Amino acid sequence: MVQEHCLTVRFRELNRTLNATYQTYIKAIENENLEICANSMICLIKIVTYLLAKQIQQLEKDFLEHGGLRERMTKARI
Repeated sequence: MVQEHCLTVRFRELNRTLNATYQTYIKAIENENLEICANSMICLIKIVTYLLAKQIQQLEKDFLEHGGLRERMTKARI
């Protein structure tokens, strides 16, 4: 079994924090070790990319099921 780096394990724990803010990640982002800073930023970018992709998928699904703004406005008027 492959042993994970302790910082990787800690970052995964932080990612499970509900309603995480900048304060949640401040020790990693503002760390004196530039490698830790860079890796934490890369992890956060990956998280944001994943969440944006999920949001786009949901918006596409809603559009296909319910139509666009004009279709919804027309339905509301009728």
